[in-house]
Amino acid sequence: MALDCSIVPDLLCRFPAINEDSMRAFKKAVDTGFKAFVREYGWVLDGAVQPLQWFLNWLQELFVSTPWFVFVLCLSGVVYLASRNVRITIGTAISMFAIGLVGLWTDTMITLAMVTVCTLISVVIGIPIGILMARSDRVQAFFNPALDVMQTLPSFVYLIPVVMIFGIGKVPGLIAVVIYAVPPMIRLTNLGIRLVDSEVLEAADAFGSSNRQKLFNVQIPLALPTIMAGINQTIMMSLAMVVVASMIGVGGLGKNVLQAITNQFFTVGFLNGFALVAIAIIFDRTSQAYGKRLQKHTEVIHG
Repeated sequence: MALDCSIVPDLLCRFPAINEDSMRAFKKAVDTGFKAFVREYGWVLDGAVQPLQWFLNWLQELFVSTPWFVFVLCLSGVVYLASRNVRITIGTAISMFAIGLVGLWTDTMITLAMVTVCTLISVVIGIPIGILMARSDRVQAFFNPALDVMQTLPSFVYLIPVVMIFGIGKVPGLIAVVIYAVPPMIRLTNLGIRLVDSEVLEAADAFGSSNRQKLFNVQIPLALPTIMAGINQTIMMSLAMVVVASMIGVGGLGKNVLQAITNQFFTVGFLNGFALVAIAIIFDRTSQAYGKRLQKHTEVIHG
């Protein structure tokens, strides 16, 4: 039965929130301190991420300036070498040809460059942290809360501190996408290494392997299928975040989708969504096929 606030004390009906003046003072102090930090050290952070800007611009220019038929041939060759599946390769060529037909080639190249750089950065960051977590329960206990927050925090929230520090542009969007997409890479690297059979590790110890030899010659090769699953998830999350990151200056297909939402252009939104789905399917099928090949190879060696 509901409480009658006219009878019972007001404290039982209304949550005892912090005093509004105290809360306002706390928020002002935090915001002022953060802005002061940005004014003082913003130039240092800008200089630190400048190589990312150069690399992203170079890769984007490479993708955009490459003739379309050369790019399709190269992409199809990479897909076939990774998947060894003719149907996936043909589907890749047809999808890219269809994207070009509807006039979204340049925007797709910009998005591909962004996703490629984000994935590379996530792999470079995620695999070492995942290895550290797999080798130490204390390190795992330290990183797990941070990963939980990164995976559950609304994606729009990432944009606030990034924009305050770096402003509007490609690099802030790149950083926001990496923060959103790197947790699966870390978690699945950790999981893959921890799932390596203890008997295999005992055999490596019996042959006198050092910790470094066990890691690079036994654990990482056997964990590669799981690590590939992490790369797959990182790519998918990067593609999803690219649309959100378009709010802070990231171009490509995400910008078009945002404009379609703003102006209620159904056809524009559908076509750009189709291009994003096509890219996602290409990456997903290719990485899954490569992961299955690694799994079979691992089973043969383990057997």
